[in-house]
Amino acid sequence: MKVLLIGSGGREHALAWKLAASPVLTKLYAAPGNPGIAAEAECVALDVADHAAVIGFCSEKAIELVVVGPEAPLVDGLADALAKAGIRVFGPSAAAARLEGSKSFTKDLCDRYAIPTAAYGRFENALAAREYIRDHGAPIVIKADGLAAGKGVTVAMTEDEALNAVDACFDGSFGEAGASVVIEEFLEGEEASFFCLCDGKTALPFGTAQDHKRVGEGDTGPNTGGMGAYSPAPVLTDALVERVMREIVEPTMKGMAEMGAPFVGVLYAGLMLTADGPKLIEYNVRFGDPECQVLMPRLKEDLLLLMNAAVDGQLGHMSARWRDETALTVVLAAEGYPASPTKGTVIRGVDAAAEEDDVVIFHAGTALKDGALVANGGRVLNVTALGKTVSEAQKRAYAAVDRIDWPQGFCRRDIGWRAIEREE
Repeated sequence: MKVLLIGSGGREHALAWKLAASPVLTKLYAAPGNPGIAAEAECVALDVADHAAVIGFCSEKAIELVVVGPEAPLVDGLADALAKAGIRVFGPSAAAARLEGSKSFTKDLCDRYAIPTAAYGRFENALAAREYIRDHGAPIVIKADGLAAGKGVTVAMTEDEALNAVDACFDGSFGEAGASVVIEEFLEGEEASFFCLCDGKTALPFGTAQDHKRVGEGDTGPNTGGMGAYSPAPVLTDALVERVMREIVEPTMKGMAEMGAPFVGVLYAGLMLTADGPKLIEYNVRFGDPECQVLMPRLKEDLLLLMNAAVDGQLGHMSARWRDETALTVVLAAEGYPASPTKGTVIRGVDAAAEEDDVVIFHAGTALKDGALVANGGRVLNVTALGKTVSEAQKRAYAAVDRIDWPQGFCRRDIGWRAIEREE
């Protein structure tokens, strides 16, 4: 089977790595890809925002499945354009992708189907938003309504911080994404990530993870796209997973189908495990990044067969089996991230680091310049390791990190700390 993978980050490298292992695969293309993905796929310089160009490429190469990695092309309707052209695609329609593309859409869905989530207000202007904050106090959560590359959320511990976050949204810090703002109550508890593969009718549970959003150790500093993750998430017990399916995922699938936007693809529920039970923080409509980088090394199944089953409405006949080991990934980021990361610095020792046992390194923001591997983004490498325990996986990951020669890079040194505390 000929497959086109859309995307260029660490998530897409993990997907390419797993898809390339499928005996069903005959040819894998990636658009645009990165130097790591190039080891698994033929990278092509396609403008994925140009739907006609993507369709033309698929027709020319007889592509049988398109896998869309990032959220922006899905919200932009790439899956719709491909489906209209008769090209099979793994990923939701634009109507279904509103689950990530509009936080207020998801909140309205939660209201309609009694899905547990934080109380909220939605605002189109700063004055009303500021009044809401003064009425409710802090801590409180400010979210740009649209896509903001994982950076449009502020967990404000003071009123001043909340007011500044509202001003940043309406002053254009997040572009159109901040034209509308959702303000939510602050939920107490522990966060966890839960994934399902969906075929419009059936949601197949597809792993758990926990990530570390804050840039600094001890979960301090500004939010990022994620500085590391581990899977499985011990806090998401079998009983909690059953409850999440019953109270959150299944009503969502029902609601989307009833409104004529059945969900096909990856449904990623960001959860807060509160004293009252699991509550939905937000939905994403694609694999998490860096959560995908810890799910793929644990997955025993053929990912391509599962994706085909989702597209064909056949997930009810499928299962997902996982390795018993824990996978843990450490994000190596460029200095200045998440504000203004430095690009173009040379990275050495990646191949040597990958020689560590049970270690795989996924490229996120890399490029080749004059034959050298260089940083080309904020989050640059994902150093992933397997271990019998979280602490063993952590030790292996950091041993590999320490073999990489990149003075201008940095990472957190405490990835997995909550789970490790539970092991002790």
